[in-house]
Amino acid sequence: PRAPQQQGAGRLALGALLLWGAWLAIVQAKVHGINFILSVFCLVWMADIAAYFGGRAFGKRKLAPSISPGKSWAGVWSGQLGVILLGIVWVHVIDMRFAVDSPSLFTLLLQRHGWVSLLALIFLAAMSVVGDLFESLVKRAVGAKDSSNLLPGHGGVLDRIDALLPVFPLALALISL
Repeated sequence: PRAPQQQGAGRLALGALLLWGAWLAIVQAKVHGINFILSVFCLVWMADIAAYFGGRAFGKRKLAPSISPGKSWAGVWSGQLGVILLGIVWVHVIDMRFAVDSPSLFTLLLQRHGWVSLLALIFLAAMSVVGDLFESLVKRAVGAKDSSNLLPGHGGVLDRIDALLPVFPLALALISL
């Protein structure tokens, strides 16, 4: 077994690498405009909101009870469906009917990948869950309920951005393919 200091250093390095990658992706996303950035944020928020309500209504089978007991498979599917619906509405209402400064993630995916973009949206919604589960795993590893006390009742700052960490870099990669 590795010494606790080595494990701590490895975890710190991994966390720093993930945060750095997400930060670089957000900086790079600026060149795509505010509509793109907002659409990525909304994708993550929709996945989270739809997963919450779908999980509450239909969630019987837990996704990862030892890591995040509130998450269910029904929540995951609901989040993915919510993201697909958001993408359809965003493309046909916001991007087509309003003069926006730039295309959204949804429009860029559709232009580059056609209907395969639906699979990309499902993948991104799933990755938002992975980001959330990873942060929950880190909190459990250090015995913390919340990542900070800065946002009481919300689990801390990382709980607000954990799902964005994998989604921003992957969204940029998908529109670059």
